[in-house]
Amino acid sequence: MAKFQVELKRVVDDSYEIEIGYGLIPVLINDIANGLAGKAHKFAVVTDTNVEPLYARPVLEALREKGYQADLFVFEAGEKSKTRETKAMIEDAMLAAGYQRDCCIIAVGGGVVTDLAGFVAGTYGRGVPFINYATTVLAAADASVGGKTAVDTPLATNLIGLFNQPEKVYLDLDTWKTLPQREICSGMAETIKHACMADEAFFSYLEEHLEEILRVEKMPCEHVAERNCQIKYHVVMQDERESGLREILNLGHTVGRAIETVSDYRLLHGEAVSIGLVAEAHLSRHLGFLSDEEVERMTALLRRAGLPVRIPDDIDREALVKKLYTDKKVRDGKLRFVVQSRIGGIQCFGNNIYATEVSEETARHILKEL
Repeated sequence: MAKFQVELKRVVDDSYEIEIGYGLIPVLINDIANGLAGKAHKFAVVTDTNVEPLYARPVLEALREKGYQADLFVFEAGEKSKTRETKAMIEDAMLAAGYQRDCCIIAVGGGVVTDLAGFVAGTYGRGVPFINYATTVLAAADASVGGKTAVDTPLATNLIGLFNQPEKVYLDLDTWKTLPQREICSGMAETIKHACMADEAFFSYLEEHLEEILRVEKMPCEHVAERNCQIKYHVVMQDERESGLREILNLGHTVGRAIETVSDYRLLHGEAVSIGLVAEAHLSRHLGFLSDEEVERMTALLRRAGLPVRIPDDIDREALVKKLYTDKKVRDGKLRFVVQSRIGGIQCFGNNIYATEVSEETARHILKEL
């Protein structure tokens, strides 16, 4: 019998630009005209029901005015829509509209939109280019940057997906002005997470300017957007595929994602992550890393940001413990947590190891404290 060695070595440049500004739709259209999407001549604008009238339709109209073929693909807003079924619905609608491999997907919206649209782009026609136009504080801080795309299933969160980098990311700060206050507060959880894991000076800045940020004042919001991107892309550049360091971006998410799911998404992502950050702070103190003063400082900032810091009474603690085992950091059936060494630093547990095993008993004890 013959054997053949198929040599497929390659070097891929997945670099992309993040542009932060105001009223960026004309910039997006101009970039496309200058070749941002390559040879693509059809544009699928993917969005949700909340964002569609505010920003996705203006993007669509601007594309058509420039002479491009473009269509809207809209799904129901909310985390419950981040499913394989929604992904299939978008794909089927694109197929029915005649979209082939010569198209580009533009995600206009928050984290659910960018996660879904990026996943569709990675598999549609075995891969088509996509662009993120982020419209929420949360997406600007987290989902639109880094290339992680996924859907949720009843058994796990974000475990069905792929790494797929966009052509460019636009953070339009004008869009923050149309967000409900609850969404702005939710978005601050990922911002506070970044400060907790990487930059105590940024944490102090948030303590000093929090009310201005919540009022969406120009200068502090620009600083928040820029510092979030700097912190996240510094991590992603070193570990795109989450082989070690990138796990630190999951700070607060082991408990946070579990609470989000067990609450049946009554809590927004940032609200659940806020509780997860407090749980992680308690765990860090239990392990001998954070002081009482640091735990209180974190809790106070989250509370000031209008975020919950305790697990709602109607959430079953045992169901929550069970849900922890669906976290993507679990190894060999053992719970693993990312923990802080201090405000602005993450504890390292060995060569490129940033999560530590925690017993179920300890996890249950921490949850009972909240």
